[in-house]
Formats: sequence, C-alpha cells, structure tokens
Amino acid sequence: MRPDPLVIEFEVGVPPAQAFDTWTQRCATWWPSAHTVSGDPSAISFEPRPGGRIVEHDRGGGQHDWGTVLDWEPPARLRYLWHLFFDSSEATEVEITFSPVGGRTAVRLEQRGWEQLGEAGPARRARTETAWGAPTAAYIRACDPAAAGSR
Repeated sequence: MRPDPLVIEFEVGVPPAQAFDTWTQRCATWWPSAHTVSGDPSAISFEPRPGGRIVEHDRGGGQHDWGTVLDWEPPARLRYLWHLFFDSSEATEVEITFSPVGGRTAVRLEQRGWEQLGEAGPARRARTETAWGAPTAAYIRACDPAAAGSR
C-alpha cells in the first residue's frame, strides 16, 4: 500500500513574503537545534534557485547537506528534496505553499515520496509526522511571537 503524503497546515500572523523569508532566510533563528546534524548550527541556508542546496553550517566550518531546492517561487511556493539525517538517495519531497488570508498566511506543508523508501516508508512517514511538530511550532513563534501562547 502506498503511504499517503504527509500534510501539515497552519496559519501565521504575517504576510506571505515575510512567512517565506522566515522559512528560507531566517531558518537558523527558529529551527530546533535538536533537529540538526551539529546540534548547534551557525547558519542554515537555502540557495535561492532550483538546484540550490539546503545546508546546515556548523560552528567548526563544516557543512551538512539537508536537501536540494526544486522550485523557488517567493513568496508563494517552495519545493525541495529533503534528506536531513538520511542519505540523499532516501530523499523525500517537501512542498510548502504560503497563501494570503487577510493580513495572515496559510501555510501548507506536504511531504511525499514515502513509497520510494520501500518497506521503511510507512514507519518513516509516521516518525516524520511527529518530528515536524517542534519545527513548525518554532516557526509559528518566529513569525508571530504574540501567538505563541495561544497555540
């Protein structure tokens, strides 16, 4: 049976351009250090183009590839191959859309490609669904500090 895509939806209290920039340009300010390779990155960068790298920069000067940008369409859409903690041959695809809702943004994250992982796909999807909780909560706070206490 083919695992369903993992879909996470929420709103942030900023316009799409700011939401997109917070995800891509300020990632190291909110991404939980427990969800990084080094445990204390100095930066997390998205090279802003198709084919660009998503890279964690550690404080010793090392780099850890997390993925590859497939589509870069600010402020509305971002799609990339994602393999944080795994070999690039086990990458799944993440697509994030940023849609205006009044002065806020509806964010939709869809991660798919679990079937290419074979028998490991369903279990990896289940673990990943739980794992997205900390980064998305931190992102919501980074976009909208006033909302942190109400979520």
